[in-house]
Amino acid sequence: MSVLVTDGIDAGAVWHYGDPMREQRRLEEGTALVDLSHRDVITVTGPDRLAWLHSLTTQHLESLWPWVGTTTLVLDPQGHLEHALYGVDDGTTFWAHTEPGAGAAAAAWLDRMRFMMQVEVADRSAEFGLVWAPEALALPESGVIAKRTGADSLGGRELFLPRDAVAGLLEGRELAGTWAYEARRIGAGVPRLGPDTDERAIPNELGLLGVAVHLDKGCYRGQETVARIHTLGRPPRRLVLLHLDGSVDALPEPGAPLQAGGRVVGFAGSSARHYELGPIALGLVKRNVPTDAELTVGGEVEIAAAQEVLVDPEVGLHVRARLR
Repeated sequence: MSVLVTDGIDAGAVWHYGDPMREQRRLEEGTALVDLSHRDVITVTGPDRLAWLHSLTTQHLESLWPWVGTTTLVLDPQGHLEHALYGVDDGTTFWAHTEPGAGAAAAAWLDRMRFMMQVEVADRSAEFGLVWAPEALALPESGVIAKRTGADSLGGRELFLPRDAVAGLLEGRELAGTWAYEARRIGAGVPRLGPDTDERAIPNELGLLGVAVHLDKGCYRGQETVARIHTLGRPPRRLVLLHLDGSVDALPEPGAPLQAGGRVVGFAGSSARHYELGPIALGLVKRNVPTDAELTVGGEVEIAAAQEVLVDPEVGLHVRARLR
């Protein structure tokens, strides 16, 4: 029995197959697959593709080796996040998946930036799907077009394959739904663009430096903001893992206000019930909120939350004299 997600960014994906807690355990054991075909897929081809993407996005790509997974971001001129591309190059094509519904906009923006470069950009979401599989689990290679393993792939590999081949790969396998997958992601402190961000979010706040931002490459759109805050330290906000009060039978909606001492200090992002940690969520809070402050998540039901630091409020290269 499979239950589908009915609303939100993952609408249409399988929420669970009847026992989400058991499915989480199977993910931890490395025995279950996750159908992520609701995510969008784009490709970039042409001899200039890597140098061109290198010039536009946050990651060092011009010398990317084939089959080395990477994550790169498209920022606006002020350094705010616009798109996240989780990609791998096979030697002729750069394959990337992105958030559901974001593929067309990402491909359109990239296409406008081609100018005289020998590249072709395409939204391939209608043709290709994505399956997450444990790294050590043996699977047939037939039908798999590309596979990606990255720092944010939760210890597994992401397989790109034609949509009509997805069911065949999943058939007869242990499966887990997005409930289990998202709970594992949130517990690992890996943010998603959309559920865990707003229009002001910058990479420094989310712990994405290194993972998705190369700090020793040339200019790209939004680079000045990222570099300035990294050099001076103290990003305006910081990502936290929220351990929610388990006595309340509710989870916060993305965007629900976070309060400390009666004032709003941030917002909650994605949330889930974790098989070991209980109810958890990600949140963005103001940098100056004490790291031991008790928080409250607002909404129809107020939920008490303890914060676990994911991004140090003092992160950066700044140097301050110590007075004795």
